Amino acid sequence: MLGSGEDADAIDPAASAAARTFLEPRSIGLPLGETQPWISHVDVVDLDQDGLIDVVVCDATTNRIGWIRQTTDGAFTEIPVGDTILAPAHVTPSDVDLDGDIDLLVAKMGAILPNNDRIGSVIVLENDGQQQFTTRVLLDEVARVTDVQPGDLDGDGDIDLAVGQFGYDDGEIRWMENLGDWRFESHALLALSGTIHTPVADLDGDGDLDIAAVVSQEWEEVYVFENDGAGSFERHLIYGATNDDFGSSGISLADLDLDGDVDVLYTNGDAFDYIPPGPRPWHGVQWLENVGGLDFTYRRIGDFPGAYFANAVDGDLDGDLDVFVVSAFNDWDAPDAASLAWFENDGAMGFTLRPLATEPTHLLALASADLDADGWVDLVTGAMHVSPPFDRMSRVTFWRNGWNASPRDGEGQ
Repeated sequence: MLGSGEDADAIDPAASAAARTFLEPRSIGLPLGETQPWISHVDVVDLDQDGLIDVVVCDATTNRIGWIRQTTDGAFTEIPVGDTILAPAHVTPSDVDLDGDIDLLVAKMGAILPNNDRIGSVIVLENDGQQQFTTRVLLDEVARVTDVQPGDLDGDGDIDLAVGQFGYDDGEIRWMENLGDWRFESHALLALSGTIHTPVADLDGDGDLDIAAVVSQEWEEVYVFENDGAGSFERHLIYGATNDDFGSSGISLADLDLDGDVDVLYTNGDAFDYIPPGPRPWHGVQWLENVGGLDFTYRRIGDFPGAYFANAVDGDLDGDLDVFVVSAFNDWDAPDAASLAWFENDGAMGFTLRPLATEPTHLLALASADLDADGWVDLVTGAMHVSPPFDRMSRVTFWRNGWNASPRDGEGQ
């Protein structure tokens, strides 16, 4: 455990997680206010390029983007960025204008709870290089926007956007072609409500960027939009759930089996439609294995009630990718139910569930990076407390990876 005085070099990283303190949580950023926190997304980036990893958050309570700046190793201060943005759902760091600094792309829902009005927007917070941000609205008065991801989708050297709109009855997936001077032209890809995420990657290995998407409202499906390299896309349905209440909650992309292609990590744990919200026995984590030719094989990783988002990282540094997952809907009748867990990979794609924490609860958002530069991947979580009980609450939590069990800077002394 931390403070034991053990030599980090003598620790076997393959030892059981139960033998040591794995993740040490502490709140960062603004303190809890008088209202329940609604953190809809977190991401990690060195926003000011000072060599220290920072955190950016979407706060749907204050309707602001927060920059939780790491000022010294392990010290964080939160600064609001840009103007008021109603119900920001997703923030993505990207040098959109290719001027050498990092801008922030924001998906604005306009309202977190169900709404059929055209109140969504795509916004960029343009960085002037000194971390002063100008708000630019790139798309406005559309169905609620839940994701915006950057990439050169037409091969012309600038940054285009893949956009997901949850909407309610009139959601959509589109890509926005960068015409220069902050002008973008929209191209529709799919007219279905319920889109949550639209990550971008070369999913077919042909050298251009494709778009993946998870749709959860009308159907429970995962799509890949295959790019021909010039911005024309062909739609492929790569997974469709047979359970109408499957609860699709998010996807991320990673080469989970380390075979050189991009797989899809997929959670199903949404329970916002239930009154009160709560976990369901079929909730959990799966991956869609890329077997080539845009064929994907469904593989269940394991059950996890309320599973809302997952990241693939080598948490124990044993050379394979493990899966970390947060639960937004814990079982309140079982206070020992995990809100954060990892599925340990045995190296042969066999996964063992290892609960990590039972509080804070209502963890909706998850990001990972080596924030303290010690060689071990840490986590950041954000909590959205939309339903009672309102105890064991947090806002933003930094989980330092203490797997190596070595005291630093007087810790444990």
